[in-house]
Amino acid sequence: MTARTRQVRLDGDFVGGMRELTFRGDDGWPLLAKIGEVNDAGLPPLVMLHAGGPDHHMLLPLAQRLGDSRTIVLPDIRGYGRSHCTDPARHRWSQYAQDVVALIDHLGFRQVDLLGVGLGATIAMRAAIGTPERFRRAALISVEDIEDDADKEKEKTYLAAFAKRVREQGIAAGWEPILAHFPPIVGRMVRDAIPRSDAASITAAAAIGNDRSFRHPEELAALTAPTLIIPGIDTRHPRELAEKLAAIMPAGELSSAAMTSEMTTEEDFADALAPEIARFLGAV
Repeated sequence: MTARTRQVRLDGDFVGGMRELTFRGDDGWPLLAKIGEVNDAGLPPLVMLHAGGPDHHMLLPLAQRLGDSRTIVLPDIRGYGRSHCTDPARHRWSQYAQDVVALIDHLGFRQVDLLGVGLGATIAMRAAIGTPERFRRAALISVEDIEDDADKEKEKTYLAAFAKRVREQGIAAGWEPILAHFPPIVGRMVRDAIPRSDAASITAAAAIGNDRSFRHPEELAALTAPTLIIPGIDTRHPRELAEKLAAIMPAGELSSAAMTSEMTTEEDFADALAPEIARFLGAV
């Protein structure tokens, strides 16, 4: 299943058991990721893609719970955390998907499993459709809404206003009116990442609003890998879309676990979702 298999060291500090690396997208842009130690046994490596706003730190507790028999790879998505990218033209869905392939090429992996949250789930879907031979299974958490033309225009305006606030007032001011409408766990994850984020990169990343991930949910019928879909709980990540995608995807499965308003920490998030994800991704 893989050219090599790695394993995260869990004895002692989990973060300390991971190695930081720089890889380059196919456009040559330098990006950051963390990875565990090399090991020749177990399941395929798992690449975990964080949501838009936070960085890879939001997934550390979940990664710890999933890392017993596989490598965990935690990139900072282009524009977030320490993967600085201040050029708006480089923030496109196709580029984000190609960044995932560039990462697994850099690491010498033939095939991996994918996990994505929000923005990361959209990237995971684009990558798995574009290069299906590289991805064995996928877990999608809180999938972003797929807008019609009218809603897409609203999103462009919404993200342009966000970018203007960040540019003029800073990242925290950019996020505050948005986070008021999201579950508490989202606000916590975003605010935690702000000190590690670059304002110019966050501003540039808002240009993704000018691109389309998908035009219709039916396009997701092209995602043929076994895929677990964990519903979100807000209008930007609607449960109804998760249910629809589980029916559309040839090997889609709607998870019995879901995001909830009771989640207030990254540990709550991990505790609630890890067992179902481990069950699904642990299948051979």
